[in-house]
Amino acid sequence: MVLEKRHFIPRSYRGDLKKAIRGEGIYIYDQDGKEYIDGCCGALLSSIGHGNKEIADAVYRQMTTLEFAHPSRWNTEASEEAASELASIAPGDLNHVWFGSGGSEAMECAMKLARNYFLERDGAGSAKTVFIARWNSYHGSTLGTMGLAGNMGRRRPYSLLFRECPKIETPYCYRSELRDASEEEQARYYSQLLEREIRRIGKQYVAAFVAEPIVGSSIGACVPPEGYWEMIRDICTRYDVLLIADEIMTGMGRTGKPFCVEHWGVQPDIITSAKALSGGYSPVGAAIASDKIIETILNGSGVFGHGHTYNANPTTAAAVTATIRFMKKNHVFENCAKRGEQFGKLLKEMLDMPFVGDVRGKGLMWGIELVEDKDTRKPFEPARKAAAMVAAECMEQGLVIYPGTGQIDGVEGDQFLIAPPLIISEEQVKEIARRLRAGLEAAAEKLARKQG
Repeated sequence: MVLEKRHFIPRSYRGDLKKAIRGEGIYIYDQDGKEYIDGCCGALLSSIGHGNKEIADAVYRQMTTLEFAHPSRWNTEASEEAASELASIAPGDLNHVWFGSGGSEAMECAMKLARNYFLERDGAGSAKTVFIARWNSYHGSTLGTMGLAGNMGRRRPYSLLFRECPKIETPYCYRSELRDASEEEQARYYSQLLEREIRRIGKQYVAAFVAEPIVGSSIGACVPPEGYWEMIRDICTRYDVLLIADEIMTGMGRTGKPFCVEHWGVQPDIITSAKALSGGYSPVGAAIASDKIIETILNGSGVFGHGHTYNANPTTAAAVTATIRFMKKNHVFENCAKRGEQFGKLLKEMLDMPFVGDVRGKGLMWGIELVEDKDTRKPFEPARKAAAMVAAECMEQGLVIYPGTGQIDGVEGDQFLIAPPLIISEEQVKEIARRLRAGLEAAAEKLARKQG
């Protein structure tokens, strides 16, 4: 392959990507002026839309006042203000915020906070160092978070570099052997996997359980059975294990509430946030900790020895504050809940298509699983690249979606996420559904021809 002269390293040199020139509201425009609906907010990031002058102005004011002050030597009003705004929408006593530059940083911070808590509480001899997570999960791209997560395609090339964490199965109800059981029975089965793993390892060694409330890109908006999160919370409490909810995709209103765990009335010990936390206007990550965690540190050494250069930088903080205030003022959480109900109904109508096996989701976070045979749920052969084909056909229709593969066993499975900006209108929801159906129909024809 001959490399063209370019200095930027892309994710893939084999892609033929269009160039994004500008954005406005729910739309992105390419170099030819063609309009696309950003149907996945990039990576569930730009949830208040593109070109929001209110957020941009807030960032500009902060940059021209004080663009940076190193957190080892300065506190800033901007960061304090952002932390207060975020704590105001977090559940229960999750009142304490650490800011970083992305989701991977947020997750690693959460892991260190958990370890710090047990060191402060139990002393240097504390053996609680094990983090249990789930297969079919994604928690970041650093070596620490890759050992935590269970997305096989992303892990394989680097698996010799990281420390592995124990994992349990995710409640993937569409593919579950228990899919004919009641939701309560499924919830009990999958939550008990955690209890067994804690007992097998020994609760004296387990620091925390980490999970996404609704699985994002690894399964495509996989919603757990009712009762699962309440049971998980109870198990963690009984075995003295912290519960860390990865809300990097599901948080900031994506599912119709500020944080997804609120659908089940559950309060984790730590929530991680990122992506949409700044509306997409500045790189951001955050770990939100409970009073219990921080009071234990305060009553001990009073030190959390963790930081990055851009930790708590005031420019990002201004974007966070402006984003949350915009969402409150414009009733964005409520709009998401309302439009999500409408969107879910329209998407479920697509189950009439021969290769749409499952439609699942909550709020404005939905996943569609593609199958070759609906009766047997047989997946497409990976070589046929069904999800990529649907994504390409949707692009032709002016709709951007988020394809994923390998969710069944790390190799087989095609699905995609569709998660438009939370500011969408009723008419825009209908237009997304129209473009999506057209893209699915075009892909179905091509897949049928290849099969023949």
